[in-house]
Amino acid sequence: MKMRYDVVALGELLIDFTSNGSSEQGNPLFETNPGGAPCNMLAMLSKLGRKTAFLGKVGDDLFGRMLRAAIEGAGIDSHGLVDDPEANTTLAFVQTAPDGDRDFSFFRNPGADTQLTPGELDLDALHSTRIFHFGSLSLTDEPARSATVRAVAEAKAAGALISFDPNLREPLWRSLDEAREQMLWGAAQCDILKVAEEELAFLTGLDDLEAGQAALRACFPQVRSLFVTRGKQGAHAYCGELRAQRAAFTELHTIDTTGAGDTFCGCCLAKLLEYGIGNLTEGQLDDMLLFANAAASLVTTKRGAIRAMPTEAEILVLMDTARRA
Repeated sequence: MKMRYDVVALGELLIDFTSNGSSEQGNPLFETNPGGAPCNMLAMLSKLGRKTAFLGKVGDDLFGRMLRAAIEGAGIDSHGLVDDPEANTTLAFVQTAPDGDRDFSFFRNPGADTQLTPGELDLDALHSTRIFHFGSLSLTDEPARSATVRAVAEAKAAGALISFDPNLREPLWRSLDEAREQMLWGAAQCDILKVAEEELAFLTGLDDLEAGQAALRACFPQVRSLFVTRGKQGAHAYCGELRAQRAAFTELHTIDTTGAGDTFCGCCLAKLLEYGIGNLTEGQLDDMLLFANAAASLVTTKRGAIRAMPTEAEILVLMDTARRA
C-alpha cells in the first residue's frame, strides 16, 4: 500500500494558557496557545515538509474549534480529529519561571482527549503511515487507553515504525505506580523512544544517565533508536552501537520551554525518515542531534509551540554558527 503519511500521531490536543505578564490592575495574563505534545511534534514535522495526520478528540466548543483551525493551519491532516458533544476540551495553565521552565495546572475531568474510543480511530491513516507516534497522556484514562492500544496494534500490523514519548505529567495520573506501568508498556511497543532525563530515571530507578540508558535498552531490546533530552545540557542519542552527544544552544534567550522536547522529537523523526533507521552513520546521528537541538532551542525563544516552530532555514543558520564556533 502507498504510504499517504510520513507520521501519524495520537494523543492530547489542548489549550496551553501560557503566562504572559500582568494587566494594568496587576492581574496575571495568560495567552491561549494551541498545544499538546503529539501535535507540537507534528507541527515541527509539517514545517519541515513532512506529511502528517493527527488522531484525537476535542470538545465541541470554542476551544475545540480553535484547535482544529490551529492544526489545519499548521498543515496537519485533521480528518482523524473527533468532536465530543459532551466533554470539554482539555485546558492547561502554564506558569513560566524566569528561566523558561514551567509549572502545569490541568483542567481535564474528564477532558475530551480522554474520551477517544477505539471505534473512532481513523484506520486508513494508521494503515498508511511510515511512523506512528504516541505519548503517555492517552494512557491515563479509558476509553483513550484502549484506543491507543488498538492504534499501536493497527499501525504495527501495517508495518509502521512505532515512536513513543512518555512525557510524564504527574498530576494527570491516579498514582505514579500506574504511570510507570503504562509508560513501560509504551516503551515495550516502540522502535523509537524519546525520553527526558528525569523520565529515564523514573522508569529505571537509576539517576546515572549511562546506567539508565543501558538498563532501558537491555529491558527493551526492540528499541532501535533512543534519545535522551537534558534541557540546557543538550541531548544524547543511542542507535545500535552508535552514540552521539550534543550541547544545547544556551546563548539564545529562553522565555518558554513548552514544546522543546516535542520539537526535538519531530526533528529526529524527520531525520530518521530521511536517513533510514537501519543504516545510520555516526556522522548522520551527530547531525541529527545538532539539528534537533537547534530547533528545540529556537522554539524556546517564543511562547507556545504549534505556532512557534522554526523554519528549516532558521535551524540551518543556527547550526552553521555552531559549526563555525
